[in-house]
Amino acid sequence: MSSSSRPTLLLVEGDPEARSRIEGELSRRYGADYGIASASSAEAATEEMRRMRETGEDLALVLADHWLGEATGSEFLGRVRSLYPHAKRALLIDWGAWGHRPTADAVLEAMALGRIDYYVLKPSRRRDEYFHRTITEFLHEWSREHSGAHELTVFADLRTPRGHEICDLLRRSGIAFGVQPPESPAARELLGGSGNKRPGPILQLHDGSVLVDPTNEEIAAAYGVDTEPPEDGDSEALIVGGGPAGLSAAVYAASEGLKTLVIERHAVGGQAGSSSLIRNYLGFSRGVGGGELSQRAYQQAWIFGARFAITREATALEVGSDSHGVSCDAGFRGTAGAVVLATGVSYRRLRVPALDALTGAGVFYGASTADAQAVTNEHVCVVGGGNSAGQAALHLARSAGLVTLLVRGTSLAADMSQYLCEAIGAATNIEVWTRAEITNGGGDGRLEWLDVRDAAADEVKRVTAAALFVLIGARPRTDWLPGLIARDAGGYVLTGAAVLADEAGHAAWPLERMPMSYETSVPGVFAVGDVRQGSTKRVASAVGEGSVVIQQVHEWLGRKRSRPAVGRSRWETIGQSHGSYRGLSGPPEGDPRFEALPEAGKPGDTKGSLALRAHRPAGSARDLTLRRGTPALAEQRVSHLLAVACTASTSPTLAPESPCPSAPRAGRGTRHG
Repeated sequence: MSSSSRPTLLLVEGDPEARSRIEGELSRRYGADYGIASASSAEAATEEMRRMRETGEDLALVLADHWLGEATGSEFLGRVRSLYPHAKRALLIDWGAWGHRPTADAVLEAMALGRIDYYVLKPSRRRDEYFHRTITEFLHEWSREHSGAHELTVFADLRTPRGHEICDLLRRSGIAFGVQPPESPAARELLGGSGNKRPGPILQLHDGSVLVDPTNEEIAAAYGVDTEPPEDGDSEALIVGGGPAGLSAAVYAASEGLKTLVIERHAVGGQAGSSSLIRNYLGFSRGVGGGELSQRAYQQAWIFGARFAITREATALEVGSDSHGVSCDAGFRGTAGAVVLATGVSYRRLRVPALDALTGAGVFYGASTADAQAVTNEHVCVVGGGNSAGQAALHLARSAGLVTLLVRGTSLAADMSQYLCEAIGAATNIEVWTRAEITNGGGDGRLEWLDVRDAAADEVKRVTAAALFVLIGARPRTDWLPGLIARDAGGYVLTGAAVLADEAGHAAWPLERMPMSYETSVPGVFAVGDVRQGSTKRVASAVGEGSVVIQQVHEWLGRKRSRPAVGRSRWETIGQSHGSYRGLSGPPEGDPRFEALPEAGKPGDTKGSLALRAHRPAGSARDLTLRRGTPALAEQRVSHLLAVACTASTSPTLAPESPCPSAPRAGRGTRHG
């Protein structure tokens, strides 16, 4: 045995020869920075961990052979968490042992039940780099979350709304940080040194500089992320949203030579960025943290030349003839030949008024990996029955004394992946309440208790709770979009064939061709990821859509470049008042491209219907009927239809195209926005 003030790597191996070989590999490679301890049995290793905990030593990694005699390695590793909840745990197996059925079954069971983080192949020779690659990855993950070496330190109370928000921002951005109480001597020293007495969180950066009560924009700029939009706001592909779909679109657009700009209101990664571990993402057999995955994608897009404007929120989409514009807060406006909407979704809120005042003070929507630090040994509740709720419950259980998962349905199996159901079932400090609904809650300045209704027993129970994490489904972020973008009743954007199957979408679509599969009711505006109606709400699916949509962006931009330039019609801005359209009481006078149709009624009658035929330069024509009392024909739509109908510069249909077939309309659609 050995002890050290440095973080320790603990090896548990019953075979003396194998133990000596593995310990030698660990000592030669990591001995300068880590203490190396070894034990021949699970009992001896448990005693060593208890001694280390009593003396305040850190334990970074535990490696255990599966066949330990009195107990299996997976059983022993499952008990490690009670002493060191954040230590990485790996099962040691011989090369080729995956072909041994009992060993393979043990590995699969241990992974499914959350007893181990992964398995490690025993080194077969000196300088076995495959062995060291796995060990190094474990140590990298542990050090970013739990070592004392951080890129910055946050002096804040994680239980306050602002403290929680800052830590969530840093986690999603993949920044390693430490947290200290705001009343600590170090915090007081920093405040005195800065000469600033304002209340609020303090951040100390790696170079010693200090930020007092900073904004999110100031924090992002401090760790080198682009927050200022480029002076040249023009791009070929403008992507709104920096989640998995948006980042994937940025990687493919930039790598294929498109001038690309990404606008993100918070931090890259979207909801996926807050996931502590995504186990079922292709290529990451041990799983990958949402923050790490997001940062890898961000760096990949950046190295290809994509530009970013982080902490900038899109507030308006302006549909244009030659290009579209996106306006953001702080006055920035970007234009692009193609816009990709990847704004994702936000968690729905509980309809419990008493909890609204406690949002950020014990009540949190979503759950980041930073939250586990604030609930050590506490009782916390998680609301939700999907994968996000399951991942949050498992991560919180590593620090919390008890996690209660509240599910409105009758079981977890309906909406949660099987691997998560099994891991939750095996966790000793997670309880699942089905058919449960929160009806009330409160506390003195922060959450202290909840009333939970048991629908099966028709009774309400009051439980103490230090925190509540709500992950109960989501709503799309589409309120800022214009009415031209057709959406369903839930606010999700319609794309492809769904545009023409919807009454409002069919009316808004101005071209003869059908919309491409990810194209919205406005040509050149696309939607991918969770914001799109019918999308599969999985990270891998969002990434796939983000990559595929760029091929359609290329096709759209190619059509635009290949058509001849024709001047824009002066009849593009039309007002609306009480169902009549000011300034459009008949065909535009003297303009041969328009003619009135017989069913138009009397010229000058703005209270009835107005039917126009717009003649296109290619020889085709499009009929437009503007009827009184048709709310779908808002000002933007009228302007857009007229411009597209008669102007080559707004339509790619100058060359003959296949006519768009009439799509069946499923009842009366609803226009949102």
